[in-house]
Amino acid sequence: MTTTIGIAGITGRMGQLLAEEAGTAGATLSGGTSRANPDLAALAAQSDVIIDFTNAATAQATATIMAASGKAWILGTSGLSATDEAAVEAAAQKIPVVYASNFSAGVNLVLALAERMGAALPADAYDAEIVEMHHRQKVDAPSGTAIGMGRAVAKGRGVILDEVMESGRHGHTGPRKTGAIGFAALRGGQVVGEHSLIFAAGSEHIVLTHRAFDRRTFATGAVRAAFWAATQPPGLYSMMDVLGMA
Repeated sequence: MTTTIGIAGITGRMGQLLAEEAGTAGATLSGGTSRANPDLAALAAQSDVIIDFTNAATAQATATIMAASGKAWILGTSGLSATDEAAVEAAAQKIPVVYASNFSAGVNLVLALAERMGAALPADAYDAEIVEMHHRQKVDAPSGTAIGMGRAVAKGRGVILDEVMESGRHGHTGPRKTGAIGFAALRGGQVVGEHSLIFAAGSEHIVLTHRAFDRRTFATGAVRAAFWAATQPPGLYSMMDVLGMA
């Protein structure tokens, strides 16, 4: 049986890639929403799964619509607030939701390693710093993937990221806090996405780096998640679940 996929924001750069990848993977494309045709509820009614890489400002409204639709939701939008994420979690009680900071298989392998390294490298000896760079049009910082890296390290260390996060240092900040997870965001040109996680100790540095050269890798992963989610019960899932790594 063919999986029918709808694309939220189909006319955008990412939306077009998602439509191409859905067709290549053998899915039936039901259509998509756009500024000219914003009716997500109608699209969901014609689809098994909605893939959404749109805007954080629409996340809560989309969560309400998707929960009512009963259809699976693949969410790759970054920059969600705690309130937005609570709305996503509420929707996941009624439908399968795959919410990921990054749908690249390579990035998710890095996230798995980040958690293990966070657990293995003591916070009082290894300072964790995350550096990311994206194209000049990106509107949120740090990136969702960088936040995902930080959460992975924090999970490995048994702490909550919000309690140890240091971002955008400026001025007389004083010495670095032990156990902090630092973030630096760079913007320029048309960089698709570069992320480095650095564990810096007095006697060694360990660096995990992922570079994306084509946005298609995110679209390929999201379509893979759509096929997977179409057969799952309600719940909040990650790309780790899709890859069988959870």
